[in-house]
Amino acid sequence: MAISEHATGSQTATISTEHTLNSTSPETTDGVYQLFIDVANMVAGDVLEIRIKEKCRTGDTIRQLLLSTLAGAQSDPLWASPSFVLMNGWDMTIKQTAGTGRAFPWSIRKVA
Repeated sequence: MAISEHATGSQTATISTEHTLNSTSPETTDGVYQLFIDVANMVAGDVLEIRIKEKCRTGDTIRQLLLSTLAGAQSDPLWASPSFVLMNGWDMTIKQTAGTGRAFPWSIRKVA
């Protein structure tokens, strides 16, 4: 199976704003996906929420599948999600809730 970078970029966080990382919201391109985020810029007082959302079925409401909360400087500066089979309408987002808005380079990788 081919491995590719589905989408990539850098998001400068605005405090308390949820930023969608994938280019289409919700995304419906099916595949096995994994999200990578470089969190090396985080310092004491920063809090970052990372969410992955998906619909159970095509016509359903998009629901939170994963929430990961990071606080302060990170000893492991490259965060990676588990891999998920996504297809019915999914989003990957970040939301910085405290601290100073930081730039977060990211990559959504796909197997299929």
